[in-house]
Amino acid sequence: MKKILLVEDDKNIQKLLEEELQEDGYEIDVASNGKEALSYLEGKNGSKPDLIILDLRMPKMNGFETMGNIIKSRQDTPVIIHTAYSSYRDDVMVMAADAYIEKSHDLTKLKEMIKELIGE
Repeated sequence: MKKILLVEDDKNIQKLLEEELQEDGYEIDVASNGKEALSYLEGKNGSKPDLIILDLRMPKMNGFETMGNIIKSRQDTPVIIHTAYSSYRDDVMVMAADAYIEKSHDLTKLKEMIKELIGE
């Protein structure tokens, strides 16, 4: 089973994505901010995700800082930026991600990108 790290501070979005993606057969681990995500990626829990879904606007450490740390640590894990803001598309840190998906009630684009990057 493919594992996804969902980095999202909004509890409602966390729950929605976790349920939807589990129904599609993925194992989901959740981090509520960038600091939690980096701790997870440092291997403190003993596992590595196949994909990271990363929000940009979060407390403690935002997605831009988190993406910078992911790049510095040479993680080879694909990253999907998942944000409500289209204005960040041209940011250098965002451009380093594998995909940029704007948040929507329709999860079709996100699910298609996940399948494209890591399969089912």
